[in-house]
Amino acid sequence: MYLITGCAGFIGFHMTKLLLKKKINVVGIDSLNSYYAKGLKLERLKILKKYKYFSFFKLDIANKKKLNKILINLNNFKVIHIAAQPGVIYSFKNPDSYYKNNVLATDNLLKSIINKNISQFIFVSSSSVYGNQKKFPIKENSKLKSINYYANTKIKCENLVLKYLSKKNISTKIVRPFTVYGPYGRPDMLIIKFLNYFRNNKAINIYNFGNHMRDFTYVKDVVKIIYQLSNKKNSKIKIFNICASKPVKINKILDYFEKLLDKKINFKRKPKRKGEMEITYGSNTNLKKFVKINNFTNIYFGLKKTIEWYNEFPKKNLFNLHK
Repeated sequence: MYLITGCAGFIGFHMTKLLLKKKINVVGIDSLNSYYAKGLKLERLKILKKYKYFSFFKLDIANKKKLNKILINLNNFKVIHIAAQPGVIYSFKNPDSYYKNNVLATDNLLKSIINKNISQFIFVSSSSVYGNQKKFPIKENSKLKSINYYANTKIKCENLVLKYLSKKNISTKIVRPFTVYGPYGRPDMLIIKFLNYFRNNKAINIYNFGNHMRDFTYVKDVVKIIYQLSNKKNSKIKIFNICASKPVKINKILDYFEKLLDKKINFKRKPKRKGEMEITYGSNTNLKKFVKINNFTNIYFGLKKTIEWYNEFPKKNLFNLHK
C-alpha cells in the first residue's frame, strides 16, 4: 500500500495512476487548493476514482489532527510525499502560502508518520534547490543556492526529512526532478502555457530572450523512476536527481513547437525575470547506478505526446485560470 500526498496534482496524479494500473492499493491525499483551476484537479481525480484500489481524502496535511485520523487506520505502507505549493514567480507574491503548504505540511506529515510501520519514505523536492550553478552537470552534492522562496521552502523540507528520518529504520530518499512536463500539466508550466496561449492567439512571452536552458524530463519517466526507487532499500538517506541530463534552450523548444504545430508562433522575447535559474542541467549518474533506466523520453517525442493530449482534452478553459 502507498500513501500519496498531492495525488490530484500533476506529478501526484501520474504517480498514483501508475500504481493503480499495477493494481496496488493507494490512499491519496490532496487539499484541492485554488492555486490553479480546481476543475483540472477534479478531472485528474475523476480518472483515479475509476480504480477500485484507490481511496481519496480531501485534506490539508498541515492539519495534523485530521491527518492523524487517516493514518491511524494505515499499517505497513510506503509514503511518497509530493504535495506542495508550486510555482517560482508566485512564491514572491504569497510566501506565507509556501511556508504553510510546504514547510509546515512536511513537518506535520513527518511527525505523524515517524512511529508508524513504514517501509519507504520518498520526498519529492525540486531541482530549483540548486539555484544558479557554474559547474555542470549538477551533482547531488552541489551546494544548494536557492534564488526564490519556493526553492528555499524545498530546502527546508529536505532538512526536515534529514532531521526526522536519518536515524529511523525507514528506507528514505529525496528526489529532485528537473523541469517536468507532460499531459495534465499545470496551467502555469511552460509547455502548457505555450499551448494555451497559442490556442487563444495570444503572444507568448519568452524571458531571458529564449536563452534559458532546461533539462526537460517527461513526467512518465519521473514516476516510473520514483516507483523503482520505492522498491529499493537503503539504510542511509539517499538523494537523487531525476533528469534526462540533456538540457535544451527555450528557443529550440519554440522551433520544435512550430514544427509540430506546423504554424508560426507569436512570441515576444523579454529580459530575464527575478528568481528564475538560467540553466537546469543535472547529472543522473548516481540514479543510473541505483536503479535500472533504459532511456529517457526524447524531448521532441515528449512534446508530441503532450500536444496530442492537449488537443484531445475537452476542457481547455481550465488552463485559463491560474495565478
